[in-house]
Amino acid sequence: MTNYVNNSPFIRTTREYPEDLNLLCVEVDRAYVDTADAVNNRTIGIFPTSKPAINGESWFVNKNQKQNGIRKVYTFSTFGPIPHGLDNIWSGIYAFTRIYGTFTDGTIWYPLPYVDVVAANNQVSLTVDSVNINVTAGAGAPPAITKGYVVLEWISNP
Repeated sequence: MTNYVNNSPFIRTTREYPEDLNLLCVEVDRAYVDTADAVNNRTIGIFPTSKPAINGESWFVNKNQKQNGIRKVYTFSTFGPIPHGLDNIWSGIYAFTRIYGTFTDGTIWYPLPYVDVVAANNQVSLTVDSVNINVTAGAGAPPAITKGYVVLEWISNP
């Protein structure tokens, strides 16, 4: 299959530069644009806790219109609600694309959500509502939380 959407983030490894100065200027401009496009079309590895950041993802789920992916990280140290501060933009969120995280009991690190394959009531769930991120313990004896991180990624309305 040769009809890929993601052909632009790749920079060709060789380029012929002409000796004519005017043609050289055109080719150097093209090289810069190719490089800038490739750099701008990558996933950005920034995971901020202070305010949301564009994560470099481009989504096309709403009538093929580009929507930027956005990310924010939250820290927590116990079960319960974590205010996410997105209530002022909640109506502008088109969809969450990822809701994930990790936590530790001080010895072992666990994924969020956590699934206990031995005892289902030891699980830890992770949900998001219009005000909070909810880290909920199962009715059994899930691992204690001493430190954890939740990552929310979403796309805004176009």
